[in-house]
Amino acid sequence: MKTFYFSLLSIFLMTIPGFLHAQGCSDAGFCTVNSLKPHNSADSSNVYKNELKAGFSLGNADNSVTVYGQYLEYNRQISSTFGISAKATSIAQTGNGISVFGLSDVYLNSNYRLDKNITFTLGAKIPLNNGNKADNGSILPMDYQSSLGTFDLIAGIGYQIKKLQLVAALQQPLTQNENQFNAKNYPASSPLAGFQSTKDFKRTGDVLLRASYPVKITEKLLLTPGLLNIYHLSKDKFTNSAGVEEEIDGSEGLTINGNIFLDYNLNKTNALQLNVGVPFLVRDTRPDGLTRSFIANLEYRFRF
Repeated sequence: MKTFYFSLLSIFLMTIPGFLHAQGCSDAGFCTVNSLKPHNSADSSNVYKNELKAGFSLGNADNSVTVYGQYLEYNRQISSTFGISAKATSIAQTGNGISVFGLSDVYLNSNYRLDKNITFTLGAKIPLNNGNKADNGSILPMDYQSSLGTFDLIAGIGYQIKKLQLVAALQQPLTQNENQFNAKNYPASSPLAGFQSTKDFKRTGDVLLRASYPVKITEKLLLTPGLLNIYHLSKDKFTNSAGVEEEIDGSEGLTINGNIFLDYNLNKTNALQLNVGVPFLVRDTRPDGLTRSFIANLEYRFRF
């Protein structure tokens, strides 16, 4: 059985090159909220009430942009049924002669366990900038912004059927950013001329549906394959050079991603997690700059 699951992981990783021109695990942030991620049902969260996490991710984005993400996270189990979490993120992007770095967002979330099978999540994403960063005086497209610049509501529910874990969630922008990028302001020879214009960008919400199934390989190693579905509810909009608001065709619809989580417990309080994601189905247009044709995330966890 263990050989089967290691073979499954190998096949998954070998398929990565075939998806490098598609959209991967790209979302507005809720797929990495602690209570909405796959978890080890055998974990005894009642033993350690506090948890610190630090992570680093590497992703391939559209238009030859490489993305490096970083985050720090704190989770606190207040009682057997109620917990809170806080997460701060930053991101660096490089490509086409442009290299930028910036703080991204703060996520504040709470979770309530109704019973052993049902958990509710409610929280918010708070932007640390307005999504209108410039480089050498030129406004950058969303692909180089470190935050969407929107204040978002996050709500979700998790349901467990034996080992199968199901999560449904909504992330809805309550405000919009101040991005003023217009690709027509750049000559055809400029690499920025090929990006989607996002002047006065208006982004719609996303719905998430995730299914995952943890498999214990050894006493220290846990393998969790999963399927992550994200549906962008309607078309995003921008204002063109004539001052007319336009819908961005192809920006709504479904993205389906495959994920593999590998959790390795160093000891009772320290652990590492590797998460790899690739796409199976994509939207035609991703003007928000969240495209990831491949993403890998390494996380360190300390409980106390």
